Amino acid sequence: MIKPAELNLTTEWDKTFPKSENVDHEKVTFVNRYGITLAADMYTPKHADGKLPAIAVCGPFGAVKEQSSGLYAQTMAERGYLTIAFDPSFTGESGGFPRYMASPDINTEDFMAAVDFLSLNEKVDPERIGIIGICGWGGMALNTAALDTRVKATVASTMYDMTRVNAKGYFDAEDSEEARYEKKKALNAQRLEDYRNGSYKLGGGVVDPLPADAPFFVKDYYDYYKTPRGYHKRSLNSNGGWNVIGCESFMNQPILKYTNEIRNAVLIIHGEKAHSCYFSKDAYADMIRDSKYTENKELMIIPGAVHTDLYDRVDIIPFEKIDSFFQENLK
Repeated sequence: MIKPAELNLTTEWDKTFPKSENVDHEKVTFVNRYGITLAADMYTPKHADGKLPAIAVCGPFGAVKEQSSGLYAQTMAERGYLTIAFDPSFTGESGGFPRYMASPDINTEDFMAAVDFLSLNEKVDPERIGIIGICGWGGMALNTAALDTRVKATVASTMYDMTRVNAKGYFDAEDSEEARYEKKKALNAQRLEDYRNGSYKLGGGVVDPLPADAPFFVKDYYDYYKTPRGYHKRSLNSNGGWNVIGCESFMNQPILKYTNEIRNAVLIIHGEKAHSCYFSKDAYADMIRDSKYTENKELMIIPGAVHTDLYDRVDIIPFEKIDSFFQENLK
C-alpha cells in the first residue's frame, strides 16, 4: 500500500452539524493514484458486528467534509453503514499543491481512491460499496459509476454537471463557440498573469456582501455558505473561492459521456424549485437513453425544494429513500 503523506488534521469537532451519539468518528487518510493524500472523516455505527456496507460521500463542489457531505455520512452511519466524507484533492485538509485546483480526472480518481480505501477496510464488505455525490460532486459520482465497476449503487443529490456549466454557462446561456472562445482567451491571459506574479488569483467564492438584486440562486448559496448555517473556514465557497483558472479543464472534458453504460443502480435526487434541477433531469434522460440498464435507475424530484435544501435540511433530504435504495442495491 502506498504510504499516505502526513497531513495536519484538526482534532476538534468543527463540523456545521452536531455530533451523533450513535456513531464512532475518526480521521483517516488514503492516497489516490496521483500520490495525493486525501483526508476523510470516518463514521462507524456503534456496536456494529460483522462486515458492513460502506458509502463514500463528497460535495458540494467547493465545500469541505465538515459541511454537507459529513452530515450525509454521519446520518447514513446512524442507519448502519460505515461511511467516509472526504475532502477532494487540493482542498480542505487533503493534500495536493497548488491549492484550490480542480480536475474532472483527478476528482473522479478521488472517489475511486475512496473505494480503494473502503474495499480494503477490515470492517467493510467490499461487495457492498456505494457512493453519494452532492452538487458538483453528483456529476463526479455519475462519472465514477460509469468507470468504477466496484461501485454497486450511486446517489447524486442536487446535482451539477461542472463540465456543462463551465463550457456553456448557467442555464446554457453561453453555449456558443464565440462565448467559449472569449472565456478561454480570458483564462489563458490569467495563466500568464499568475505565472508572472508567482501566485494564483482567487475568484468564484460566494459573493459577499450580497447585492440586493442578486438572483435567487446566489441568495440561496449565500444563505448556506455565508451564515452560521453552513459557513466553514476551510470551505472555498464560504471564503475566497477557487483559483480563477482552477476549473479551466472542465471546459472541454465532458464527464457524463458514458453514463448510459452504468450497469449498477443510480438514484438522482433534486429539488423541484432548484435553479440546477435541469442538470439532474437531463443527466437522467441521457443515462437511460439507448441504455440496456434502465430498471435500476431512478429520478426523484422533491416538491418545493431549492438547491441548498438538499445540503442540510434533514426534514427535506429523503434519507429514508436513500437508505432503502442502498439496502436494496447493497445486498
